Amino acid sequence: MPDIIVIAHNIRSAHNVGAIFRTCEGFGVQHIILSGYTPYPTTAHDTRLPHIANKLTAQIHKTALGAETMVPFSYRETLDLSEVKQQGYRIVGLEQDARSVMLPDYVAPEKVALLLGEEVEGIATDLRGQCDDLIEIPMKGQKESFNVSVAAGIALYALS
Repeated sequence: MPDIIVIAHNIRSAHNVGAIFRTCEGFGVQHIILSGYTPYPTTAHDTRLPHIANKLTAQIHKTALGAETMVPFSYRETLDLSEVKQQGYRIVGLEQDARSVMLPDYVAPEKVALLLGEEVEGIATDLRGQCDDLIEIPMKGQKESFNVSVAAGIALYALS
């Protein structure tokens, strides 16, 4: 089983963040990096106004059901993938792209940093270019994609 961390960048829904926490806890993810405008639970040195931090933490908790206290996480306003790469992780973006490998065909390396992008637009082009690999979940229906938290669960199941 590979060592997996999840990077959730510019996820707008606190409920999706909570679901990602819960899914990560279930799959034994080592760490979650929340970045950009992704909501995050209250931290020890939180600079947000207390009522905003408390509101977002409560919204995340609604779907995380306590997993937000079990999975180590960090928040970064700006995402720097080079620091993750320096730790030996292969950056694997979950995105539909011309160079994407279908998830069932992908062989996971020993250390995976699964990058999740914004709900509507996905992973920004500049971040896609920094990914070592891109993976895609095959779709059989008419919709073009799964909800980001559902997609994270499918990908983590296949990668672990």
